[in-house]
Amino acid sequence: MITETGRVVGVEDNALWVETIRRSTCGSCSAQKGCGQGLMNKATDGRRNQLRVLLGSQSAESFHIDDEVEISIPERALIGGAMMVYLLPLITMIVGMGAASQYAVGDVAAAVGALFGFVLGMALVRLHAAYIHNKPAFQATVVAKSQSGLINSIAINAAPYSE
Repeated sequence: MITETGRVVGVEDNALWVETIRRSTCGSCSAQKGCGQGLMNKATDGRRNQLRVLLGSQSAESFHIDDEVEISIPERALIGGAMMVYLLPLITMIVGMGAASQYAVGDVAAAVGALFGFVLGMALVRLHAAYIHNKPAFQATVVAKSQSGLINSIAINAAPYSE
């Protein structure tokens, strides 16, 4: 399980909206200059991210705005989600390009087939996201509620808010 601490910014019947701050680990990495993730973290460091987190067996009445909570997501869900988002559109784009090349000659047909395959892959990603919307095995869940509210309040409130 991957865990993170965040602040509640919204409460629903079976879920919370939690705001987290992205923290960069790039300072200790040896591939600092050759990594795209490092560049993205420098450009967006300190941004607040809001995500919907399922409550599971806990009651929504026990959470209020500005409560501090610890959330977790299974590694399997994170890796599977990354594979779905990045690889499925790529694979369908290549298949679409190959299929169009079989039935029509030319680069334009291959490009149109690739575009059609990419759009189909993105649509399949959206369908998959709708399918797993409330499935706990694929969603972040609330692990614990902070009793004091001071555990990580300095890190959450220190960065200026930016859009």
